[in-house]
Amino acid sequence: MHTLDYGVILAYLLVSVGLGIYFGRNQTRQEFFAAGNSMGWLPVGLSVMATLFSANSFVMYPSIAYGSGLRISLFLISISLMAPLVLWVFIPIYARLKCQTAYEYLERRYHVSVRSLASGLFIFLRIGWMASATYAASVVLANVMQVDQTMVIVVLGIVSIFYTMLGGLRAVMWTDVMQFFIFSLTILLTLGLILSQTEGGVSGVISTYFEGRSNVLIDFTPSMTLEYGSWALLIGLFLEGLSAFGADQVAVQRYIAARSERTSQIGFMINILGMWTVVPGLLAIGIGLYSHYQHFPEEMVSVLATELDGQLPDWRTDGAPGISVPEYYQSYPQYVAEDIRALNKQDQALPQYVRLHFPPGVIGLFLVALMAAVMSSIDSGIHSVTTALMVDFRDRHLPHWKPENNKIEVLQDRALVVLIGILSVFLACNVGEMGDVFAIGKKMTAGFGGPLLAVFVLALFFKNTTTAGVWVGTFVGAVITIALMYLYSDWFSVWYWPIGFGLSLIIGLGVSLVSNLIHGSPSSRDSEEEPLTFWNVVRSQQTLSQESSE
Repeated sequence: MHTLDYGVILAYLLVSVGLGIYFGRNQTRQEFFAAGNSMGWLPVGLSVMATLFSANSFVMYPSIAYGSGLRISLFLISISLMAPLVLWVFIPIYARLKCQTAYEYLERRYHVSVRSLASGLFIFLRIGWMASATYAASVVLANVMQVDQTMVIVVLGIVSIFYTMLGGLRAVMWTDVMQFFIFSLTILLTLGLILSQTEGGVSGVISTYFEGRSNVLIDFTPSMTLEYGSWALLIGLFLEGLSAFGADQVAVQRYIAARSERTSQIGFMINILGMWTVVPGLLAIGIGLYSHYQHFPEEMVSVLATELDGQLPDWRTDGAPGISVPEYYQSYPQYVAEDIRALNKQDQALPQYVRLHFPPGVIGLFLVALMAAVMSSIDSGIHSVTTALMVDFRDRHLPHWKPENNKIEVLQDRALVVLIGILSVFLACNVGEMGDVFAIGKKMTAGFGGPLLAVFVLALFFKNTTTAGVWVGTFVGAVITIALMYLYSDWFSVWYWPIGFGLSLIIGLGVSLVSNLIHGSPSSRDSEEEPLTFWNVVRSQQTLSQESSE
């Protein structure tokens, strides 16, 4: 770390705080929670991407490409396949019903208890996600800066809480835009440095990466335990993406903040284009790292020496008695890459390269990019959780607690932001025992995200589903998924998304069928209004448009 690096980091943190102070003037409830419904397509799109493209992603994609191949690139196919559903189903529903949260729609479709259930699932999902995302970035930041990991989490948490508390959603979104450009620039610089410092150029890097490796791009072997199996990625990441972009208040809050439905849709497409730009860049970094360390394996020996603490792994029996770990791998460099992957230390490939090869100033920019990724996760998470608690719980169930004075209202909103932020930081400091970076993210979200998505699919597309069916399906689906997560810990973590979603959907349909046989279906009962399924909302809007044109 050079003085210039510390200067870059300090400048970034000061600008973030400055944005919070600038946008914190004359705050109202509507401004704090929805940015006055005035945001354009650029901040909407880039904020969605920067928020959901977390520090997990920044660390994860190069690590997976280095250690496991490029099958994770199927994520881009999955999000492209789910994009039409978000674009033409979820966004129009929220815009045309003028929802304040995603879960307000569920009350209008079923009952207030379903709204509370879904909002509660979101709150647990998002707090867990914030903790895992913060932890993921802090691992790398602490290693490169050679400082305590807990201190990193606490400092970034304090800054994120501060500008979110002051500036509300507008400060969060514009900070996200700045953060998107920071880590996009950093990806390009990192990739350029790796290619310029690796033998053989682009063609040499690619040939080295694919040499002697099989199933690098796809592997459709039917297996629950296969890491990054193609079936798991295509199905699981499709559902995860649909949940994140369609049913998660973090994304929905940005759609609501847009000045129109069309603005939200354009912003969402900007987000998809951003994914198609950033993810390949991170995977290319992983490819370059693999090629570089194949030529210079000695650079990773210190990582192995630290991990093994003087003891060779059990599968290395060809070392002479008394030989040290560094001496062994200096003698057998061909084993370095293999054992890095076997010991699950591929997360260290990128920070090790940064420490050894990045020039002053660029190290600081790299660290700022990681800070940007983790802070975009924290600020958006604590703000959206605060919104859900205030709008879906306090305003709905305890309306007498809502102050009439705007200043007191904003003060309460800010106080809750601080409390949620403190809880998230505390969890981030204690989440590291759950597994590697990728597994942490999936375990913290799959148990709630799949059932949450099932609630929306049942509401939007199955008009005869009932409140009882949705409740039972969601609760039982979540409980079984979490139980399976710990009973079968060797299953690939992405499988828990289709498991949670599928169980909740099937059980919800089954219980609704039984309920309808006993009480009669909703559509057959005497009612003036049709259920607010997607088709009925679209049809009612078309009718209103025709009447207004006449």
